[in-house]
Amino acid sequence: MRYLIDTQILIWSLGDIQKLSPSAISILRREENDIFISVASLWEIAIKISVEKIKLPVPFEDFIEETLSNNFEILGIELVHLLTLTSLPFYHRDPFDRVIISQAISEKIAIVSSDEKFSFYNVEKIW
Repeated sequence: MRYLIDTQILIWSLGDIQKLSPSAISILRREENDIFISVASLWEIAIKISVEKIKLPVPFEDFIEETLSNNFEILGIELVHLLTLTSLPFYHRDPFDRVIISQAISEKIAIVSSDEKFSFYNVEKIW
């Protein structure tokens, strides 16, 4: 199966795995699953590092390398994602999460997230 994990799940999966739900852990551990990371998540992390809102236990470059070494695939932002984004209702105001939601809808893949607001959209959310 294919899954798109949100920013918080990405951070927890590479450091605080005990914060993940049993369902999320199971999805991440199954080798047959394709796990995608939105480039929007990496963008969000980079911004939060630069404004000192978060501090990673390793340099950002190492964080990206660890992400890729875990066989997570980076999902770029495509025009179809932006077209979907223009029609999303504003249940969620966070611009990064809105991009992630639009990507999941456009790509027809489930989102792994602890964020309850994702449930308001026409996308399968797993937590």
